[in-house]
Amino acid sequence: MSRGMTLLLTCEHGGNRVPAAYRRWFSTAAARKALASHRGWDPGALAVARGMARRLGCPLFGATTSRLVVELNRSERHPRLFSEFTRELGSEERKTILAEHYRPHRVCVEEAIRVRVDRGANVLHLAIHSFTPVLDGERRNADLGLLYDPREERELAFCAVWAARIRSEAPRIRVRRNYPYRGNADGFTTYLRRRFPRGRYLGIEVESNQAFPAGSPARIARLLVESLPSS
Repeated sequence: MSRGMTLLLTCEHGGNRVPAAYRRWFSTAAARKALASHRGWDPGALAVARGMARRLGCPLFGATTSRLVVELNRSERHPRLFSEFTRELGSEERKTILAEHYRPHRVCVEEAIRVRVDRGANVLHLAIHSFTPVLDGERRNADLGLLYDPREERELAFCAVWAARIRSEAPRIRVRRNYPYRGNADGFTTYLRRRFPRGRYLGIEVESNQAFPAGSPARIARLLVESLPSS
């Protein structure tokens, strides 16, 4: 990284754990199936994030509560903040979930960024995710996705260079920008962009295809680190 730029990693969907207080809501066959699928978590994402953090020597903030309990990558007002399994809980139970399983991760990450920005650093935040290879019958035609806000010139330029370097080092890897999702949709990085001065915070979501062969998180982590632009 360039002088004055610091890096931190997050993984919002690192596991499919359900806190004991809410397990009865996930006792049906449909709920168990959903928890085991991409709907319950991002398989492989936490392993990739851990591999990157080791290689880069940077902090990693990982969460392992299932996104079906509460969706850490959505704003509190998003209609799908809670899934069909928790949406009908009472208001007090939903408040408890937010207080114990949603805000701690987001507040911790935001404060870590704020400390660095207040010290004069620019922050690069890489949020590590994974995506299912087929969604609603449509096969996704990418292996890696780099998501950013196209209105943020530094994010756009950074991802253009990073994508080019990935293609140069691994020509068979299909890497696309703002695919399979938009980088400026409702999400944690979108929220954080509004919290910090323009240009002081860069928020990039990294999406890897869950169709990668078993044992590949270490290889993905190595490729992402070795191709990471220096500024």
